[in-house]
Amino acid sequence: MNNHKEITLTDEQIIEHAKKVIRIESEAVQNLIDSIDADFVKAVEIIYKSNGRVVLTGLGKSGLIARKIVATLNSTGTPAIFLHPTDALHGDLGMVRNEDVAIVISKSGANDEILNLVPMFKRIGVPIIAMTANKNSKLAQQSDVFLSIAVKEEACPYDLAPTSSTTATLVLGDAISVTLLHLRNFTEEDFAFLHPAGSLGKRLSLKIKEIMITGDRIPIVKETDLMTKVIYEISSKRLGTTCVVNDDGVLTGIITDGDLRRLLEKTLDIKNLCAADVMTKNPKVIKSDTLASFALQMMENYKITSLIIADDNLKPIGIIHLHELINLGLQSR
Repeated sequence: MNNHKEITLTDEQIIEHAKKVIRIESEAVQNLIDSIDADFVKAVEIIYKSNGRVVLTGLGKSGLIARKIVATLNSTGTPAIFLHPTDALHGDLGMVRNEDVAIVISKSGANDEILNLVPMFKRIGVPIIAMTANKNSKLAQQSDVFLSIAVKEEACPYDLAPTSSTTATLVLGDAISVTLLHLRNFTEEDFAFLHPAGSLGKRLSLKIKEIMITGDRIPIVKETDLMTKVIYEISSKRLGTTCVVNDDGVLTGIITDGDLRRLLEKTLDIKNLCAADVMTKNPKVIKSDTLASFALQMMENYKITSLIIADDNLKPIGIIHLHELINLGLQSR
C-alpha cells in the first residue's frame, strides 16, 4: 500500500522530468565511447574465434538486458543463450560447454549468485567477459576481459533503479553484436534466412510462385470472345483484369476494368466488339521465380495493379494483384 502523499506536477514539470531522464541516459551512452578500447577488441575476438555459443547471465534488470542482447546476437549471426545464475547452480550449468564464451552482467560486480557462478565457468574452461561498473570488483578481477558499464548517475533521482546503467549495458551489447556482424560479413540475405516471417525475410526470399493465383482462378479470355464474356470474366474473378490469349493459349494482351470504363465513355454499343478490339497489347509479364518484392517494385514503377506470370512460351500460369503484395508487407524501400 502506498502511503505517500501524491503531488501535482504541471505540464512543464512533466516535460522537464522526461527531458532530464533522456539527457542523463544520452550522456551515459555517449560516455561509453571512451571505454571502447583494446579490451573491447579482445572481447569481440574471443567470441568471434570461439566454436560455441555466447552464454549471457545476469540477475534482475541485468538479466532482462542480457536476454535482449541474446536476441540481438542470435538475429545477427552469433549463437547465444541466456543462463539464469540461480538455475545454473541447480542444474542448468549442464548446457554450458568449454567452447562457449560467457558474458556476465552485474552493475556492482559483487552479487553472490553471480560470483558463485564464476568458478563454475572457470572449471568448465569458459572465457569470461565481465560487464560491470566496478573495475575493482571481484567479478572484474576474476574475469578474462572487463568491459565497463559505469555511468555518472542513474536517471532515477535516488540512484536506486537501474536506468542509465541498463541503457549503457544494452548499447554495449549492441556494439558487440554489430561488430561481430561485420566480422562475419553477415548480409541482408543471412538476416532474412533467420527472419523468414518478417517483412525483410519476405522481401528477400518470397517468390511469386509461392503466392500467385493459379489454375481456374486466373482470369483468361480468348481474342475472339465478345465483350460480354470479358466483362463476366473480370467481374467473376474479382481481380479487375483479365488475360487475353490466342487460340494456342499464348498471351497477346490484357484488359482491365479501367479499359472498360474508358471504352464505355466512348460508346455504349460494345456487343459486337471482341477482346482483341479492346485489349492492351504486350502486357507486362514476369517469371514465377521472380522475387515478390521485385514484382511490387515493377508494379509501382509502371503504375499497374496486376502482373501476369507467364512460362517460357508466354502462356499465362498465374497472376498477382498489387494489394496482395502490400498486405504481405513487401513495400519497397
